[in-house]
Amino acid sequence: MNALPEKYSALIKAKAKKFGFQSCGISKAGFLEEDARPFENWLSKSYHGEMSYMENHFDKRLDPTLLVEGSKSVISLSYNYFPEEKISTFDTFKISKYAYGQDYHEIMKEILQEMVAELKEEIGDFHCRVFTDSAPVLERSWARKSGIGWVGKNANLITKQSGSFYFLAEIICDLELQEDDATTDHCGTCTKCIDACPTDAIVSDKIIDGSKCISYATIELKNEIPESFRDKMDDWMFGCDICQDVCPWNRFSTPHQQEKFKPNDFLKNYSKEDWKELTQELFSKIFRKSPVKRTKFSGLKRNIEFLGQ
Repeated sequence: MNALPEKYSALIKAKAKKFGFQSCGISKAGFLEEDARPFENWLSKSYHGEMSYMENHFDKRLDPTLLVEGSKSVISLSYNYFPEEKISTFDTFKISKYAYGQDYHEIMKEILQEMVAELKEEIGDFHCRVFTDSAPVLERSWARKSGIGWVGKNANLITKQSGSFYFLAEIICDLELQEDDATTDHCGTCTKCIDACPTDAIVSDKIIDGSKCISYATIELKNEIPESFRDKMDDWMFGCDICQDVCPWNRFSTPHQQEKFKPNDFLKNYSKEDWKELTQELFSKIFRKSPVKRTKFSGLKRNIEFLGQ
C-alpha cells in the first residue's frame, strides 16, 4: 500500500504531460497557514478594489478540505498560452495574450475532465473537483507549494524553464499522493516589473494594489475608469502584459500548441479606428468564445473611449 502514493503520483504526472500540461506538482491538502495573514492584510488595504468576491469564502480559499469534502491532495497544473505570433501593436489597441483565443476556462475544464476520466479508468473511482480560475482557490499558493514555480515580484508565478505565460489549474482529490517540494525564488535583485508598471500597481515585492492595475481597470472594474489612469494605460483595451513582457525569465517562453488559443483575423487586422466603430453585433461575433466577453460590449467600449480621449 505504501507504494501507491508514489505510483499514482507518477501516473498523474505522465497523464498531465499527455494532455498537454506544461508542469504538474502535488501538495497535501490542508490549511495554507503562511498565506492567511498576507491575504487578510491585502484585503484590509482594499487592494482588491471592487472585486468584492475576493472577500467571500475566506476559509475555503485557505483550506481546500472545506471546498472539496474528504480531499487529501491538491494537484497543480500549468498550461502554456504564449503565442507563436504576437499581434502587432502598430495603430491598434492592445489585448492581453491570454485573451487572444477562445476562453481558457472552458477549454481547460474540458481537458481536465478528460484527464480525470482516464485516471479513474486506471486508478479506480476517486472523489475530486477540477478548477481553473473559477472558484475560491489560491492557485498561485498551491502551485508554489507544489514546486511548479515561485511567486515573482509582480505576483505572477514564474518558472525557470518557461517564464510565466501559462494558466493554472487544480484537481483537488481524496487520493493519498506523494508531495513535491517548493522551488526557490529566482527574482534576485531584479526590479524590471516594478519599474515598468505605468500605474505603480506593484506596491512592494509580491504585493499588487489591484485597484491600480490596468488589467483590473479594463476587466474587473464595472464603473468609470478613474482619471488616475489617464495617459498611463499604454493603449491596453483588455488586460495588460507589461510586467510579464519585461520579465527576463520570459525569454524562455516557447509557443503553445493549442489551436483554440490562436487569435482570429479581427484581432490581427483591426486598427484603432476600427475598434472605435465597434458595435454590439461585431463584439458578439469577434468575442463569441473569448474571455473578452467577460467585460461585455459596454465595458470594452468604455475602455476604447477612455483610451481614445
